[in-house]
Amino acid sequence: MLVINNFEEFKSYEGKQLGASKWHKIDQEQVNKFADATLDHQWIHVDRKKAESEGPFNTTIAHGYLTLSLIPYLWKQIADVRNLKMEINYGIERLKFGQAVLVDSEVQLKAKLNSVVNLRGITKVVIEATLTIKDQAKPAYVGDVVFLYHFI
Repeated sequence: MLVINNFEEFKSYEGKQLGASKWHKIDQEQVNKFADATLDHQWIHVDRKKAESEGPFNTTIAHGYLTLSLIPYLWKQIADVRNLKMEINYGIERLKFGQAVLVDSEVQLKAKLNSVVNLRGITKVVIEATLTIKDQAKPAYVGDVVFLYHFI
């Protein structure tokens, strides 16, 4: 795991691959809880029997936004950013979903540091985030995740 203490340390990784998270299994319970939290109970996510008989994937799939919501959790397995007053999830740019994540699949975040900018004392970091699916060639998504870090 990388340890980053300040803007200069972040800047030294610009343009480089930063690493990968541990594998995370997305099970039906997590999908159901996400459906409850977001009020998105579409059958393709929560009705395993119907998904098996009528769905294009023969099983339920994770919500795309569930897979996106894992970014902060998985990112913290790649980099330990210290000496912070505050960290802000600022945005996602140019994101494309590549394929569905079937329930009970394992996913892993891979991160490349695209850019680091000092905005009057606030560090803006753009990470190319790729969510890979175990034993699949095509990723679940690729996009640029933007964080703002207020170092002490």
